[in-house]
Amino acid sequence: QVQLVESGGGLVQAGGSLRLSCAASGRNTFAAYSMGWFRRAPGKDRELLVSISYSGETTYYENSVKGRFTISRDYAKNTLDLQMNSLRPDDTAVYYCAASLTVPEGSNWNGDYWGQGTQVTVSS
Repeated sequence: QVQLVESGGGLVQAGGSLRLSCAASGRNTFAAYSMGWFRRAPGKDRELLVSISYSGETTYYENSVKGRFTISRDYAKNTLDLQMNSLRPDDTAVYYCAASLTVPEGSNWNGDYWGQGTQVTVSS
């Protein structure tokens, strides 16, 4: 099992940046888990934005965030980060960190463990 806690959300103007962080803890090693970031915008389904394999060698980015968002993981700190640049009002959502022992295959991935979510609001 792994416990996930997100931080770093907030209010930002369009064009600005935010960095989300997810701290992982638990019985299994951080390096065993593939991880990702999802978001749920008001009135919409939850969607996978980015994922990173347990080794860090493979990443996936949903088209709308390619070139703007960057996922990274720190094995020494057991953290997963999401750097978000050039934010737009339609990025407004609750962002969730997720982990799974299943290796991501493109957009076909879901988490088995979830954080509580952190709100990101982008004003125009």
